[in-house]
Amino acid sequence: MRSRSILSRYKREASAGLAYALLLLIVGVIAPSFFNAGNVRDLAMNNAAVLIVAIGMTLVILIGQIDISVGSQFAVCTIAAGWLAKAGLPMPVVLLAVIVVGAIMGAVGGALVSWLRMPSIVVTLALMVAWRDGLRWITEGEWVQNLPAGFQWFGMGQTFGQLLIIALAIIVLLVFGLALRKLSAGRSIYAVGSDAEAARLVGIEPQRIVLGVFLIMGALVGLAATLNATRFSIVPSNAGIGLELKAIAAVVVGGTAITGGRGTLVGTLIGVALLGTIGTALTFLGINPFWEKAIQGAIILAALVSDVALGRLNPRRTADFGLRAETSQ
Repeated sequence: MRSRSILSRYKREASAGLAYALLLLIVGVIAPSFFNAGNVRDLAMNNAAVLIVAIGMTLVILIGQIDISVGSQFAVCTIAAGWLAKAGLPMPVVLLAVIVVGAIMGAVGGALVSWLRMPSIVVTLALMVAWRDGLRWITEGEWVQNLPAGFQWFGMGQTFGQLLIIALAIIVLLVFGLALRKLSAGRSIYAVGSDAEAARLVGIEPQRIVLGVFLIMGALVGLAATLNATRFSIVPSNAGIGLELKAIAAVVVGGTAITGGRGTLVGTLIGVALLGTIGTALTFLGINPFWEKAIQGAIILAALVSDVALGRLNPRRTADFGLRAETSQ
């Protein structure tokens, strides 16, 4: 009975997990070489930054908001990492400084949404253009080159550098997963997303939660941008294009309700893995990789239709699920 209740509670995540398992099964049967260590490592590396950004996006969507400026923030943070490293700062200091830069950009959007009560889609659309065009104007499109030797892979070499990046992504996932489940701040995020007015009546300040979540979103973008930048010997000024769509898609496919109040980081992990694996899987299956976007779009649409259908079947449960589930643990 308990297992049936758990399955019902996490049916969206289970659906995404089943789709991913089916994809891996098909690829494993037709092209077993897909699972060689090098390819698995490359998949993890290519999706580590996306996972970190998607974790932040999960928090944003859980409170019923959206942030489509993360791709532009990612570009700004990437250039900031290159400039700071080139200025001679140690890489740990560069990492912390860029996280602060990302947090500041996130806080700007959060302040406009929380205190001025402006729609997040409008605010982050404007910021997406402002950050990207401002960066283009400052850099004139030039990439950061002649970086110090200690920049790439944090000066530890490719093998250890890759392990560090993957490990940090996993640590971020675990920390925020536990925070959402165990801390009052995590429960407050679910509460605000479920019903902001009800949350206010029980002593939670929705404005503070919204501001804090956007700040965390920006900080995670700064972390992801720095980790991704260290993979290369030069820093591009056009990084992060399309990143916002990847992150939002992964969160939605992973079962987080686009209306807020319901979702898990386990689902987000599955969403990132599923969408990030499709392109490589098509190559191993001998299918034209141009089908990748079409397949991803179909999966996203199916997830949205499923979310709407489940919400209509039990709208009351969908609205207050996150708060009740978390407070009952």
